[in-house]
Amino acid sequence: MQLTLRDICKTYPNGVQALNKVSLTIPVGMYGLLGPNGAGKSTLMRILATLQEADSGSAMLGELDVLHRKEELRKTLGYLPQEFGVYPHASAQSLLDYFAVLKGITGTGERRDVVESLLRQVNLWDVRHQKLRGYSGGMKQRFGVAVALLGNPKLLIVDEPTAGLDPAERVRFLNLLSELGETSVVILSTHIVEDVSELCTRMAIINRGQILLEAEPLRAVEGIRGRIWRRVVARDELAAVQREHGVISTTLLGGRTVVHVYDETSPGAGFEPTEPDLTYVYFSTMSGHIGQRRASARQPVAVGA
Repeated sequence: MQLTLRDICKTYPNGVQALNKVSLTIPVGMYGLLGPNGAGKSTLMRILATLQEADSGSAMLGELDVLHRKEELRKTLGYLPQEFGVYPHASAQSLLDYFAVLKGITGTGERRDVVESLLRQVNLWDVRHQKLRGYSGGMKQRFGVAVALLGNPKLLIVDEPTAGLDPAERVRFLNLLSELGETSVVILSTHIVEDVSELCTRMAIINRGQILLEAEPLRAVEGIRGRIWRRVVARDELAAVQREHGVISTTLLGGRTVVHVYDETSPGAGFEPTEPDLTYVYFSTMSGHIGQRRASARQPVAVGA
């Protein structure tokens, strides 16, 4: 089973084109949708979650028409939005039981077993009687996953899940998502490159409503090997370096500026090669040096060629 998107378009009444002919093929497993805020990620997620209408295009989950058979899709859909509300005075167990009823799990015994199983899966069973107002950000996110998993969804959509989590909670949450990707199509929409790098076997980079690159992360990283260079420059040199070279990012190191440049050969004196990672793939794509092509699982990614 896979999720197939073809030419999804969405323009808002104010004229903003949020999605422009988005086409993707998303297999079972963790799939990263990476892009800056305002890139169109959340719009696409809401369309797939049946919360918004696309202007045109098609989306198929196996043989199921996502855009036109919404009630049927919702039976096999899990959705964890970037922000979701909870009843602060309810316990995790009672609120999840309530959501299970709404999902159609009406048998008392079956519902009790499902609630226990999910709370154990997200490691909240020991605090099941605690009021949700006392949960940390990561605990609330894991509760949201438990809600999203009601009904054993075949499609799970997770929008900006680690924003605001501390490092320990982030690791626990990502480990949980990784387990879920073994049996379902899981779309992880984020602007955090590390989340995609650590979790996803395939990914797409989106900006201004268009897919700029679709690839396997490891192949994409290999595709820019030998093409990322760094140099420490004084602040008054920065403007000149940016004019002369394909600077993709700048960072500060000990109060000095480090520029990173995309170039197939050495940009010149003072530059040294840098070990590539997905962050450089992202910056190179966003700056227009690579992208607008697809990386086949059967051949090396041709980014930058």
